[in-house]
Amino acid sequence: MSAPIFQLPLVAILRGITPDDTLAHVGALVETGFDAIEVPLNSPRWEDSIARAQQAFGAHAWIGGGTVLREQQVDALVQIGARFIVTPNTRPALIRHAVDRGLQVMAGFATASEAFDAIDAGAQMLKLFPAATYGPGHVRALRSVLPRELPLYVVGGVTPDSLASYLAAGAVGAGIGGDLYQPAQPLQRTREQAQAFLQAYRTTHG
Repeated sequence: MSAPIFQLPLVAILRGITPDDTLAHVGALVETGFDAIEVPLNSPRWEDSIARAQQAFGAHAWIGGGTVLREQQVDALVQIGARFIVTPNTRPALIRHAVDRGLQVMAGFATASEAFDAIDAGAQMLKLFPAATYGPGHVRALRSVLPRELPLYVVGGVTPDSLASYLAAGAVGAGIGGDLYQPAQPLQRTREQAQAFLQAYRTTHG
């Protein structure tokens, strides 16, 4: 299995974050060791948040957009300096467009058919979503047929307690959202949850 592009294969999903809160929370995550930050595009003024994060932390972390659904969104993300996108679904045309624009793509899928469609379109990473619905057994079964060199992430309902079972089943990492960040939560909560996920990952990877 190939190494993920992120040094720590845990993508911090800051759904609902506002531009005013972005720098503090992204800074706390980067300090903890996270180097992949996703701002979903259904967050308030996401363009501003991503642009601020990229300007302040782009030299130390991958800053990207999530819940990307349309080619026009890809173009906007490229313009503000995002380096990767995450999709909730499998849209080959969107994946190809993003790859052509020079972005890394983590494509959302649920079935083997969707996964291979994403691979054929050029996705460099796969995202099983929602992971909690399918569980580690689904990951293990998929890993038996998917290319070993393609990083497989799990997203949706992953917690510090459940992370190890997904990694043992063959996931290379996870996208972590609600258990890491909720809109307007205290900065200390972000730090504590980031540490909890980091510790859970290190328990399995030394």
